[in-house]
Amino acid sequence: MKTTDEVIDFVLYGGQRHLPHLTIDCAILGYHDQQLKILLVKLHGSDGWGLPGGFIRKDERFGDAANRILAERTGITDLFLQQFYTFGDSPYRHREQRAEDLQQLVGDWITIREDNWLLGRQISIGYYALVDYERVIVQTDLIVEDYGWWDIAALPELLYDHNDMVDKALETIRLQLYHQPIGASLLPDQFTLPEIHVLYETLLGKTLDRRNFPRKLFALGLLNKLDEQRSIGPHRSPNLYEFNRTNYQKALEEGIVLVM
Repeated sequence: MKTTDEVIDFVLYGGQRHLPHLTIDCAILGYHDQQLKILLVKLHGSDGWGLPGGFIRKDERFGDAANRILAERTGITDLFLQQFYTFGDSPYRHREQRAEDLQQLVGDWITIREDNWLLGRQISIGYYALVDYERVIVQTDLIVEDYGWWDIAALPELLYDHNDMVDKALETIRLQLYHQPIGASLLPDQFTLPEIHVLYETLLGKTLDRRNFPRKLFALGLLNKLDEQRSIGPHRSPNLYEFNRTNYQKALEEGIVLVM
């Protein structure tokens, strides 16, 4: 939202176009310098950081809403996107903090009433997205004033229950790595075996056997060896590999069992 009028219209009348008590929050994960990072945003008028998110339009499917929200915020489409959990057991989930943040957002433009549609019971559907770190260009506006990539192991105290969301997203990703080859979204098109090995160790948070791990990927038909090498120094030219896109897509659709 780029103008004051757009913000005021959304705050006062957005409930006519959106599902009033249902939001989407997205854990957007990228991989850079062998570190797993997460994208956080800062809302206008707030001192805290949180996950990017938004509301679902009344005529919109959940997955379509998640893709739209991420495209509007990051400029990226066709992301690997997975729903992982629903948050909102408490009827009064962070109502007071939301009311304070909302009034900070609109400042003196309007006064937020207790019956404002944004202050009712709020249930959040969590999605995670795996993205190419270099492709993300966050769009700031009158709602989101700043953003940053944070190491997953050094997160600040986040707004609302977003730390719980990040923990649940990581738990889900680590389980799904055994059944879906989701790592392709975090690597360049061509990579070395040590690079994919370090990526999976980073995602899983544990050490993997350097000989058995690639053998399992080859046995599943997920990797193609290329007739190219990467020169990284004297007498060091490791082979390059790529994901077999046909087998990769089939594995995403049907699932695999990757025992590590």
